[in-house]
Amino acid sequence: MEAEERKIIHVDMDAFYASVEALDDPDLRGKPLAVGGGGDRGVVSAASYEARKYGVRSAMSGKLARRKCPELIFVKPRFERYKEISDQIRAIFYEYTDLVEPLALDEAFLDVSENIHNHSSATEIAQEIRQKIFETTGLTASAGISINKFTAKVASDINKPNGQKTIKPHEVEKFLEQLPIGKFFGVGKVTAQKMHSWGIYNGHQLKQHSVEFLNANFGKSGQHYYNIVRGIQHSQVKPHRERKSVGAERTFSENLIGHEAALEKLSKIADTIERRLKASDKKGKTITLKVKFSDFQQITRSKTINHLTADKSEIFEVISELVMAEDFKKSIRLLGISISNFEEKVIEIIKPKSNQLKFDF
Repeated sequence: MEAEERKIIHVDMDAFYASVEALDDPDLRGKPLAVGGGGDRGVVSAASYEARKYGVRSAMSGKLARRKCPELIFVKPRFERYKEISDQIRAIFYEYTDLVEPLALDEAFLDVSENIHNHSSATEIAQEIRQKIFETTGLTASAGISINKFTAKVASDINKPNGQKTIKPHEVEKFLEQLPIGKFFGVGKVTAQKMHSWGIYNGHQLKQHSVEFLNANFGKSGQHYYNIVRGIQHSQVKPHRERKSVGAERTFSENLIGHEAALEKLSKIADTIERRLKASDKKGKTITLKVKFSDFQQITRSKTINHLTADKSEIFEVISELVMAEDFKKSIRLLGISISNFEEKVIEIIKPKSNQLKFDF
């Protein structure tokens, strides 16, 4: 399907983890809230909009977050609860299209280029989805609607929280010309600084450079930058994308010393891995140990067994073997376990016949 014929919606829940916590505990509503660890070694996983006003952001250390917002309330994450609500939200998506690509528990792309409900526009579909999410879960979502995934994702952030933005086909190039260069997919801090050195601060300035110039200065990414600023992105919404691994890790308030202390903590992490594997109906063969030392050096060690498992005792047996093979001369700051190499399942999807009509934005 040609780019201008595609109708892509990006749905993004508003401060999802924090909003779920405030939903379940009314005493937390309207207060600066962070999900994650509040200690010196803790990290913010998510922050409410009240906390964001103080500059609290995800991936920020708990220590810095408390410094920015002394009244900040920390709660421990409850991923089983977040997944429960995420499943309800995804069920709503599938009422409109089979082409759903989840990016995380709280966001997804939907291709609604062909609409089984005969709606008049993708904008109306996004409005309906957001309303159904609110009625079903009590949570708000924002959405972006456009001709490709990148533009839709950028658009979903414009009217947050609890809003949406449609970038119509004839508006895409002008919209991208005004976009700051750091907002473009694939442009990180280092690349942005390099572009700034060439006087490229927004899409319009990027657009003035030829593909030859971009290839010469940015390598294989040059063609991508040339295309994306012109609204050319052929990446399709990929339904039924499988998780490649399930993992869990912990950063400790005090460094651990020695094998025994490490194994004690890893046993608890293995409990979490077992719960997550069973919740996602996964079994794997490759078990990986992650260790970050007090000097921030990091190592990973893996072993592949000859059968699929989701059993804590089997996982921990392999982890113990990997731990004992290492000489831990330095104290340990972080430990993690992941399992991958999942069983490949053949899924037969039987779709009901339906009248699918194209429609305008």
